[in-house]
Parts: sequence; structure tokens; C-alpha cells
Amino acid sequence: MSSFILSLDQGTTSSRAIVFNQAGEIRAVAQQEFRQIYPRAGWVEHDPLEIWNTQLATAREALTLSGVKAHEIAGIGITNQRETTVVWDRRSGVPVSNAIVWQDRRTAEFCETLKRSGQAALIQRKTGLVVDAYFSGSKLRWILDHVPGARERAMRGELAFGTVDTWLLWHFTQGRLHITDPSNASRTMLFNLQTGDWDDELLEWFDVPREVLPQIRASSEGYGETAAALLGASVPLGGIAGDQQAALFGQNCFARGLAKNTYGTGCFMLMNIGAEAVPSKHQLLTTVAWRRQGRTDFALEGSVFIGGAVVQWLRDGLGLIRSSSEVEALAASVPDSDGVYFVPAFAGLGAPHWDPYARGVVAGITRGTTAGHLARAALEGIAFQVADILDVMKQDSGVAMHELRVDGGACANNLLMQMQADLLQVPVVRPRIIETTALGAAYLAGLAVGFWKDAEAIQRVWQVDRAFEPQMPADEVARRRQRWSEALQRAKHWVPMPA
Repeated sequence: MSSFILSLDQGTTSSRAIVFNQAGEIRAVAQQEFRQIYPRAGWVEHDPLEIWNTQLATAREALTLSGVKAHEIAGIGITNQRETTVVWDRRSGVPVSNAIVWQDRRTAEFCETLKRSGQAALIQRKTGLVVDAYFSGSKLRWILDHVPGARERAMRGELAFGTVDTWLLWHFTQGRLHITDPSNASRTMLFNLQTGDWDDELLEWFDVPREVLPQIRASSEGYGETAAALLGASVPLGGIAGDQQAALFGQNCFARGLAKNTYGTGCFMLMNIGAEAVPSKHQLLTTVAWRRQGRTDFALEGSVFIGGAVVQWLRDGLGLIRSSSEVEALAASVPDSDGVYFVPAFAGLGAPHWDPYARGVVAGITRGTTAGHLARAALEGIAFQVADILDVMKQDSGVAMHELRVDGGACANNLLMQMQADLLQVPVVRPRIIETTALGAAYLAGLAVGFWKDAEAIQRVWQVDRAFEPQMPADEVARRRQRWSEALQRAKHWVPMPA
């Protein structure tokens, strides 16, 4: 009897593997960090072979730690850092260069050229994405243009492109599978949301030969099996999703209007908008959430650049706390922020403001302002930013939001979660297992192999740790959000725009 699911969570700084049982409980976790490579200012790379080797090592270690044999694993699900781009030789499996990481900005100038040529609006209409170096298409073009002989070899069908999910699947099957899923494909700027396939016009604009692209399969289906020698037995492969979409699935946001927020260094919000790819009027991203059982669900996505990073700044920049976990007690040492508002626009403002020239502002300081007030205003600054994005998500989708499901390290902060519930005026729900990214990949694989029968079976597995109910009166929320908006205006356009 296969009693477990193995989830592979390949992130930006580490590879992890988690063994889950049928109750969605963690049996074992293994994790290995890998190098971050910075060849030049604005460039970020990974060694693809290091990604593969650490992911394989953690899979083996998780099995060892759990005491589970490979033949007891019903299926493997993969979730991954999105947009990071790998190109490799189809015969040898050797990459032609380092992977270009999603954070890398080397293709920003090419993206500006696309905008100046007037193609940005059509690209956004086809892909749901704003034209930016963040996405994979321009990174793939750069590799083909700058690695000697790469473009010619790609056109002859000798090279393969993939995001990290594709790279891992290729190696786990020793080259038998060259596939991705729509949640990852929709982050390339080469994928058409309406047709659900690679777009010939986009491929022409980005100068990408179709021969290099992976086949697009559902996010949950039987793809094949791992090579037996890798884990000790062949194991079915059944789930693929980019990390934020996997977290949305792991949070059981299966119905239109359900949303999740991941509180990390930044914040990532996704709202399920159902079977129609609704375009955003506020420059949010429209992306594929997942495809399963012949149906594609879409999501709106918005990001806060500085979330938990503001707490790190209080710790490292100001020395107000010794560890990030101390911020809750410091903020709770005062009943409110005493009129202090903290806009943490350290790197500009993301959605829905989109102001790269904004900078951080602390407004309302008096002689009576203490470290506690500043800490409380910093936490409120996270919650205000999340509320701003969720407001425009509701406007774009036309769907009322009845609760927000939360995960990520900072969701353990009860005070922050209460602030968020107050500002949104809806319950904020924290699940018992907050490893929702890995859990989402496990769910997708488990559904594909029959480990869980259907979505209802998964909903019985998902359990609430705590729900934070709104306590602040609506008129007080409105007053505070108005003052936050005034602080935002002081932060915007702080750095002079280039002539």
C-alpha cells in the first residue's frame, strides 16, 4: 500500500523535500541551501546542476528520515521558484549556461524596447502579464543570443528550455519528459491565456524557436515515473505548479473569490477568479492558477515588495529587536501607533501604485514616539499594503471576498493577523499546516494518482489553526486607511524621475 506523497519544493535559496501522509501531516522534511551567483550588478544566477543535485539529495534524505521506502510513495508533486530560466543539451542534460533567476534584471533594456515599440498592451492582453524582465521569455532570448552557438543549436532541436519544474522532471526521468504545466508556462510571456498554448506571434517577437519549448500538460495528471535508480524504485510523477499557485491550491482556494496571502520577505496575494482570465485594470497580473480535469482556473496576482523585510530592517538597520520574533511583543507594548504611519517603500511601491521612485516614509512622529510605536506602525504598514492590493483585486474580479487565507513565516504573528482582519473587515484564516506551497504540490500529485479521491477529500484534510475576526469598527478602519493614503502620497515620487 502506497501511504505517502513526496513533495519537492524547489525555492530560490534552497531545495526542500517533504513527506506527507494521507491526513496531510508532515512525516519528514529535508532541506539544502545552494549558492547565489552575482556575476554583475543586477544579475542573479544559479547553477542548474546544483539545483538538481540538492533536490535529489533532499528527496533521498526525506525518505531516510521518514523511514519510508520509495515503493511506499504514491506520487511526487513538484513546486518551484517561478520564471527562473534553464537551457540545456537534450542529449547530455548539461546546461549551456547558469540559470537566469527571476530576480535578474539584465533584460530590462530589451523589455523597455518592447514597451517603446507599442507592443506592451498586446502582450498584456495575450499573457495577462506586464512587460518586465521578471518573466522568462526575455531571459530565454538572452541565453540564445549570448551563449555561442545556442540559437543555431536550438533551431536544430538540440537544446531544451525549461523553468525549474521542467529541469527537475527532465532529470528525474533521465530525459524522457520535457514538460511543464500552465501555471509555470503562464509566467514566461510566451503563453496565450486564451488558447492555453505557446503563442506564435509572441515567439516571433521574442525570437524564440518553438523547438526549444516543453510540452504543456495539466497541473495534475500522471506524467510518468522517476528512473528507478534515483530513489530506489520508480515513483509516479503527478503534480506541477509554480510556488504561489501551489500555495493557493494548498490553501484549498478552489472557489472563485477565495484568496490567499503569503507573508514572506515580500507578500504574494493570489485570488481565484474562476474559469475566465479577467484582465486587470490596476496592473495586477492575470495568471493560470492550475489546470486539472480539463478545466483551467485563473488567478489575479499582486505583490508587496517589502513585507517581512521591514521587520528585518527594524532588527538589522535600527537594532530595535534582536530577532524578528520579538517584533510582536514590542508592537504590543503600546495600544496603538499613536498616529505614526510607516510606508516601507524601500525599493519603490508595487501594485497597485507602481511607483519605482517612491521611498520609505515614517509620518506622524512626535517627541512621545517610542520603539513600540514604530514597531506597531511597521506591522500596520504590511497590513495596509495587503489591503490596498485586495481592494483592487475585488474591483477587477467583481467578486466579494469573504475571508483571507494566510501562510508564510510572518503569519505566525498574531498581532499582524489581527491587524489584517481589522483592515479587511473579513476573517483572516491561518491553517494548521502553513507549509502550503509543498502541501499544494502534494495535493495535485495525490489527486492525479488517486491518493486523495477528489477535492472534497482534500478539504477534509485542510484544517484551521485559528481564524482572526475583525474587531475594529468600520468608521475607525476608514479613518486609518485615509491617513495611510496620505502617508503614501508623501512617499511617492520621492526620487526625481530621470529626464
